[in-house]
Amino acid sequence: MTSRGAPGLLTPSSSFAQNTRLPIHRWFRYSAGFSGAWAEERIREAAPDATVLDPFAGVATTLVAAQLAGRQSIGVEAHPFVARLGVAKLRWGVDPEALQAAGARATATARRMRPVRARNPEPPLLASAFSPESLGHLRRLLRAIERTTEAGSDEHELLWLALVATLRPCSSAGTAPWQYVLPRKPKARVASPMDRFALQVAMMVEDVRRQPLASARLMRGDARECAGIDPGSVDLVLTSPPYPNNFDYADATRLEQTFLGEVDGWGGLHAASRRFLVRACSQHATTERLKLPELLADGALEPIHRGLDEVCEKLDRLRDVRRGKKAYHTMIAAYFSDMARVWKALARVVRPGGRALFVIGDSAPYGVHVPVDAWMIALADAAGFSFVGFREVRKRNVKWRNRKHRVPLREGELSLVRRGG
Repeated sequence: MTSRGAPGLLTPSSSFAQNTRLPIHRWFRYSAGFSGAWAEERIREAAPDATVLDPFAGVATTLVAAQLAGRQSIGVEAHPFVARLGVAKLRWGVDPEALQAAGARATATARRMRPVRARNPEPPLLASAFSPESLGHLRRLLRAIERTTEAGSDEHELLWLALVATLRPCSSAGTAPWQYVLPRKPKARVASPMDRFALQVAMMVEDVRRQPLASARLMRGDARECAGIDPGSVDLVLTSPPYPNNFDYADATRLEQTFLGEVDGWGGLHAASRRFLVRACSQHATTERLKLPELLADGALEPIHRGLDEVCEKLDRLRDVRRGKKAYHTMIAAYFSDMARVWKALARVVRPGGRALFVIGDSAPYGVHVPVDAWMIALADAAGFSFVGFREVRKRNVKWRNRKHRVPLREGELSLVRRGG
């Protein structure tokens, strides 16, 4: 489907890449998102007293944009580690002098500190991604932050965020565009932990503002429920849900979570984070041993059942003849079952006349096209939302020649309005 109205409502500027240059948004690179400047522009179109919701809040891009626009906001994020990152970013109203002093104390303490004992055995990912010296310095910084700041204080959480953001520049392992760690593709330049941490803190001090901020609340929770949000209290939903393209969002932060001791390896990711997320990757479907007939029997999928059944059954047949035997058939069915629940939850919390703006992308596992925008529109319509427009932002899968399929894909901005009232 294409846009059928609302001129000027949608703009082709939602790419997350812009955030690397934007104050506050640049503090932690999290590719699964969109431009903070684009979000702020869209939010400013809402009434001054509007409440903005991001049910897939990530590292709080929407919430920070809402604060900059002077609108109150609510975020829901299921990934425990990512939610903490987002909550930390929302402390950007801290006194810059206090943050600068706290960073200096932590760095000085870390430099004087005796080496922190290594873990025995060292997790394989850390051993392959860091030199023993760098890993030791990073652990001294973590210990110094704990010793020199009060747990839970603004300074403590922001210095924790600064350290987490320091890890990848100090790792010799390469990082793929989607944040997977590649120890077999080492980087030519590796930063010094102490120097890189000080640089990160200085950048954050430059960005923070000691001023009253619009209310922003980020909750650990499930977008499929939106628990804790009052019915009809939301004026604008602005979000980008996971795409059904088999990206494992749990694995994207494995380096950081391993350093912090939250997981010991890939096998612990499901219990630590993946099980809480919308089912958008085959690892999730395989681990939970999902069954296609049970998924397709979900009544919430009735609006898309013909197309969905055909796609999933074709993926099931292809799975038997393809290497890896990925569970794309159950992943796709589970994903749209989850998204149907998300739309029903949003119908409860969005007021009649309220808007929803989703950044979405389609996919083609095993070369089978999944029309995400059309199916999203159908599920949203069944929940009580009317389609306003879809605008393509960029084409995908057209640049590289080594893809496993040649199906052209796209990413775009889907706009809807809540019916009723």
